[in-house]
Amino acid sequence: MDMLLERLVGLGARLARPGEFSERAFLNDRLDLAQAEAIADLIDAGSQTAARMAGRSLQGVFSQEIDALVDKLIHLRVYVEAAIDFPEEEIDFLSDGKVEADLNGILTHIDKVQKSAKTGVLLRDGMQLVIAGRPNAGKSSLLNALCGRQSAIVTDIPGTTRDLLREQIQLDGMPIHLVDTAGLRDSECVVEQEGIRRAREEIDRADMILWVYDAASGIEQDSTDLASLPASIPVTCVCNKIDQSGIEAGLDELGERVTVRLSAKSGDGIDQLRELLQKSMDYAGEESGEFIARRRHLDALRRARNSSANAHHILTESRGGELVAEELRQAQNALSEITGTFTSDELLGEIFSSFCIGK
Repeated sequence: MDMLLERLVGLGARLARPGEFSERAFLNDRLDLAQAEAIADLIDAGSQTAARMAGRSLQGVFSQEIDALVDKLIHLRVYVEAAIDFPEEEIDFLSDGKVEADLNGILTHIDKVQKSAKTGVLLRDGMQLVIAGRPNAGKSSLLNALCGRQSAIVTDIPGTTRDLLREQIQLDGMPIHLVDTAGLRDSECVVEQEGIRRAREEIDRADMILWVYDAASGIEQDSTDLASLPASIPVTCVCNKIDQSGIEAGLDELGERVTVRLSAKSGDGIDQLRELLQKSMDYAGEESGEFIARRRHLDALRRARNSSANAHHILTESRGGELVAEELRQAQNALSEITGTFTSDELLGEIFSSFCIGK
């Protein structure tokens, strides 16, 4: 094979650049940007579920949803901007209820796509799950129980874990990146202080935090540490070592805080924790999502939704037609980043073809 390639290159051929054939397919409109990204996601898929969902994105399932949203926004922009630019046509879009109804439909559609995209991102990137708590609460034992092997050293000596320990598991097809951290406390030890600093950094980057505490000691002494956790990151409390306290395994829900009672040593209650993790991340198995997605897609969908919601607010509060049109343009631009572009010239063509203006 090497000799054949060498001969072909000698006759004037050249080796393809990495990804060149996919790039050509994109440039020649055989694939849109989301489909081109799905090729790499399919290659890098870490589970059968992620591979199937990347295949759906490659087939255009994600792109079809985005194209449908863009079409709705285009249709609404045509209606609004025609009424602004050609008032002699007497299109009163502010009073007939059509724009508000269409905006409500767009917001509902974006919410649906966002939910599937969030699951797609989880299956592609995995969930960053940080195990935190005070020393000797059983964090390393919980890591071992979740990954099914003795990955972390476990002793009765507080502060055994000094550095970050990482493991990757799959929960019904969803990859989870587990991070065991040093126990949080005031320490004079320079090495332990560095471990605690690294633990704080991981906590700030987490998708979810498992706060582990000893059932015998209770959670009251951890209140200050819990209050210092980032408010934007969901926290699940784990009441560990129930085998030493005579407490039954189960769940407690107090407001937004959920506590799982378990024993990392015996495994009692671990299955309930797994089920809670799936539920808390809106993941219901391999059929819960339709396509793979990336974090940039989520960001684009978020911006499109914000602009659409702003347009709805402006319409109902101040009825500023020009501002509504601008927010719709921003929403369309955000979605176009996912698959492609839509120019103002095309919009003008839609206006003239839809309203037959200027005959």
